[in-house]
Amino acid sequence: MTDLHVPLDRAAGRLSAQIAAGLRTAIREGRLAAGTRLPSSRDLARDLAVSRGVAVTAYEQLIAEGFLTARNGDGTRVARTVRLDPVPPPAVAPHEQPASAVAAGASPCDLRPGPDLGAFPRDRWAAAVRTALRTIPNDALSYPESGGVPELRVELAGYLGRVRAAHAAPDRIIVMNGVAHVLSSVVQVLVAQGHTTLAVEDPASDRQLPMLAAAGVRIVRVPVDADGLDVAALAASGARAVLVTSAHQYPTGVVLAPGRRAELVAWARAVDGVVIEDDYDAEFRYDRDPVGCLQGFDPDRVVLAGSVSKSLAPALRLGWAVVPDALLGPLREHRVNTDIGGPVIEQYALAHLLASGAYDRHLRAMRRLYRSRRDALVAALAELLPDVRVQGVAAGLHLYVELPTDCDEARVVAEAARSGVVLEGAAPMWSRPAPPALVLGYGRVGETRLRAAVETLSRAIAAGVRG
Repeated sequence: MTDLHVPLDRAAGRLSAQIAAGLRTAIREGRLAAGTRLPSSRDLARDLAVSRGVAVTAYEQLIAEGFLTARNGDGTRVARTVRLDPVPPPAVAPHEQPASAVAAGASPCDLRPGPDLGAFPRDRWAAAVRTALRTIPNDALSYPESGGVPELRVELAGYLGRVRAAHAAPDRIIVMNGVAHVLSSVVQVLVAQGHTTLAVEDPASDRQLPMLAAAGVRIVRVPVDADGLDVAALAASGARAVLVTSAHQYPTGVVLAPGRRAELVAWARAVDGVVIEDDYDAEFRYDRDPVGCLQGFDPDRVVLAGSVSKSLAPALRLGWAVVPDALLGPLREHRVNTDIGGPVIEQYALAHLLASGAYDRHLRAMRRLYRSRRDALVAALAELLPDVRVQGVAAGLHLYVELPTDCDEARVVAEAARSGVVLEGAAPMWSRPAPPALVLGYGRVGETRLRAAVETLSRAIAAGVRG
């Protein structure tokens, strides 16, 4: 069962017509391929936070127009007779690893950002691997193509098109060993093409910075505010390449505003630049409308980087880059010259999960689980720590929690650790002074223990108040 990217303007009304228009456009542009099975009207209504009647009306309209078909036992699918529109030129919009890895022996109450590793779908993955081993030809067990297994690239193209509104043709996708591999490889290719400077958000994941610097580029920090990356500051930095987390900025959780998106694409065109978009947790949104990836605005200026590290598990080391034509050949060559290629059987297994709908079903289940945990953490913070300011609530796997200004952030982290709760302070992620804050993950801990952790945190904050 698929997940869908259907933006809605709730203030404009006529939601069923908006849904129908969004799906119609996705079908005509080829982002929803012929034969794709759509969610049930009940699931679609739940995902879009509309009544089931609104979803049913939208489906009925598209069935009447011939865009969809519906048969008992087979669900609702994209019709195979729809004529596709040519993909229009990209237009300016009008209007790895960010999470911490859990070390051996980590506290049982680990509030660092990251997925629930205990929820990894072992049975589904084992079945997908068995299917791969049973069906792949012998020749597929040789050294892989530099871009990755063709079957996986086809499935990823369809998935990214319908869920992230990406322009992701299979031949523009390179399968990599996670987002970290994408970032280091793309930066090395940019350096070889003459780039000397990479702009990075401020704040940003402090674990990425040494890796990026090791790729041979000078790092400059560009401030983030309530609307995301400050594009005017970026333009003044002299960089022609920038790394952004536009859908859910890490760590603050802000979304790059529509006006800033337009400015960022315009900047890239003006300076002949490149935007690297780290789409690290975009599958997990709870109570906001979907935000399409920046790459969909200008596929010739944006590298889209993603992985299954948050949706399945980091250990799989499966990621991808959707690459502009100018970087496609050089990045493939870099792949050949550095590591030959990624694991083949796992790529076939992921392709099977995507094609069968098992990946979508897993994401739906995890979205419900993480939303419940998010709600429990937010409620506990509101009740027990009403003086903190919570940001980044609407999506992802973490919150950005600003502490009272008289708190010593490092002491709060240390006090919590002594009581068995592992936290991340925000200070190492900033290049400039910032209010004390914590980056609290809720993916790893159940709801009851989240409340207990906040009780511990309240005591740690009391101990961390500067005298």
